[in-house]
Amino acid sequence: MATVTKTKKSITAHPAFGTFRFSHRGARDYASLLQLYRDTFHLPQPMLVRLTGFSPRSVAKWGQGEAPSLKQEKALVEMDRLLDGLARVMEPAQVGRWLKQPNTAFDGSTPLQVVERGEIDRIWRMLYDLESGQPG
Repeated sequence: MATVTKTKKSITAHPAFGTFRFSHRGARDYASLLQLYRDTFHLPQPMLVRLTGFSPRSVAKWGQGEAPSLKQEKALVEMDRLLDGLARVMEPAQVGRWLKQPNTAFDGSTPLQVVERGEIDRIWRMLYDLESGQPG
């Protein structure tokens, strides 16, 4: 009988910035992760606050190394997934600007407003159309 040895999975590379992502839980260094988002995607702190839907105080605490609650972590996972999806169709450094610009695909709303209204599915649909070559 053959023995199968499982190796501990190393940190997953994120295609946009070559380090870790935590979209399936397990992050420990939230301060570094948030800084990475700010630097890579050009997301100022207020935009991170708006993307997560939590208070500026909560996001500041994560930036100081405090772990988020499970509900907060879920919001961070969703934000991580969104940023990953956007990085597949545009330069990561353009994401922050794109999120703030009114978009005809969203009836003149900014993508950030779409997220805040709970209509993130509209962005996912657009990403699907772009990646699959479907007409939008």
